[in-house]
Amino acid sequence: MADIISLLPDHVANQIAAGEVIQRPASVVKELLENAIDAQATEIQLLINGAGKTMIQVIDNGIGMSTTDIRLAFERHATSKIKSADDLFSITSKGFRGEALASIAAIAQVEIHSKTAEDEMASCLRISGSNFEDQEVSVAPKGTSIAVKNLFYNVPARRNFLKSDKVELRHIIYEFHRVGLTHPEVKFIFLQNGSELFDLPSGTHRKRIANIFGNKIEEKLIPLEEMTSVAGIEGFVVKPEFAKKSRGQQFFFVNKRFIKSPFLHHAVSSAFQGLLRDQYHPGYFIYIQIDPKTIDINIHPTKTEIKFEEEQNLYAIIKSMVKHSLGMFQVAPVLDFDRDSNLDTPYDLQQKIPSNVPSVEVDSSFNPFQNSDKNIPKAPKSSWESLYSELDIPNDPSTKNKELKLAIEQTPKVFQLLRKFIVTTTRSGLLIIDQQRAHQRVLYEKFLTSITKRNMLSQQLMFPKEIELSQQQIALFGELEANLNAMGFVVKQQDNKLCITGIPAICNDKQLGKLFEDILSTHESNEQVESFSQGDYMAKILSKSLSIKGNTTLSIEEQQALIDDFFACKDTLTCPFNRKIFITLEKEELEKKLN
Repeated sequence: MADIISLLPDHVANQIAAGEVIQRPASVVKELLENAIDAQATEIQLLINGAGKTMIQVIDNGIGMSTTDIRLAFERHATSKIKSADDLFSITSKGFRGEALASIAAIAQVEIHSKTAEDEMASCLRISGSNFEDQEVSVAPKGTSIAVKNLFYNVPARRNFLKSDKVELRHIIYEFHRVGLTHPEVKFIFLQNGSELFDLPSGTHRKRIANIFGNKIEEKLIPLEEMTSVAGIEGFVVKPEFAKKSRGQQFFFVNKRFIKSPFLHHAVSSAFQGLLRDQYHPGYFIYIQIDPKTIDINIHPTKTEIKFEEEQNLYAIIKSMVKHSLGMFQVAPVLDFDRDSNLDTPYDLQQKIPSNVPSVEVDSSFNPFQNSDKNIPKAPKSSWESLYSELDIPNDPSTKNKELKLAIEQTPKVFQLLRKFIVTTTRSGLLIIDQQRAHQRVLYEKFLTSITKRNMLSQQLMFPKEIELSQQQIALFGELEANLNAMGFVVKQQDNKLCITGIPAICNDKQLGKLFEDILSTHESNEQVESFSQGDYMAKILSKSLSIKGNTTLSIEEQQALIDDFFACKDTLTCPFNRKIFITLEKEELEKKLN
């Protein structure tokens, strides 16, 4: 039998490895930023064109590479991080397997300039699809500049699987955040298509969090700090009242490496038990320093999962310290700067007994239930007509019946049950409607129609509303602007704020802050909402945010208006999120229950 096993060519092996390491432009960004950190850079620039599909460039002021190193760096399993197998158990650097650059070069066109402090000139290397094109001397400052162009140009099937530019940019921002939050001592600049998205000066962890998520987050943070024999832990949790439905602010870092750990997340969530509303998630930024020998970071291709030797102890420590910090926050005194000091009682009067105590006169014979008009006859208790005694019905029997019938017909045909359901009658029984889901259906169809016909009426705000955005939200706002305008919002971005001058007629200006928080946080977290277009997605999010909630009291007029709007909808069976809106109780079913 002929031999059938052969070694794969290097370029094929590199493409296979690239499939594990490089999944999208954000993967390249992660690897290049981590290489810059490992090179001891104190300033790093990230330049993106076309959401990373066209170009990704990272420029750092690190130690650079020599002429020989720059060539070897693109060979598979070439690394400066480990020398023996024992080194795998004491890894403190970001990369160590030596696959990143080789994998990137296999599916893109790469140009790199690098210079060490000792060299007079820099070295330039160009690679295209694992093929070395040339290497020459160049002029560049100390450090490394690497540009990755036309990602997946030679693997069109992989390129076709990439998402839209907006989605890919969102993933790049996530990776940038993770590296930026880990290293607040490093200055970062991030440009997208020539426009600055982030300028993060070096500073503390707290300042870095504020620079990324907005200055307002500083007042929402509760500090954590604990040193134990297992690990050193510090960081912050977000105050419970500022928790969000999205999962955009959950960060664990172990030895300056971002990780995902459902187990440790459960420890934090347990500490928040009883403090969060349903479906809300705690926010946290937790930094763990631990002996590298007690963890294994090579159990996942992207190295975002870690195996801890003392996992149970770490769980207990994190849960305890978060509970302790939350407890301290709960009992801390609150300074009310809006309190009117003129209403305070002076110190010299606090213990003083008033000299003249005012007298109070009480009429013990007063009965508020005693009818003062003695001439009004009382109807017998057995008479059901006494229920309508206030109608002033005439004595004529025929007239009396007509008036009584009119009074009964004017009785409202709807009523609210448990401040959540609206009950109305049908020919054969009762109809019980979930008020929130019905209102969601009404709003959803109105917004969807407005996007299609662009005819939603706007109401001008007397006082424009400004909402401060984080840099990430600013980057994502462009995705939503056209549909928001079609829905009746008049919104413009000014620096790091949104200026809202007009809103849909069906929207209340008091809802704006919460509304835009819901829109941006849901979109930012990529929350799963089934939709056939971005307009449909926006209509669903807005209907969910603006709808009448449960435990809301509605007047008879409001109940009837909602019922009328609901039955004018094209679809009355389910809400926009495919949940049943109403149930019916037939006459036969009611009679059966009474037997």
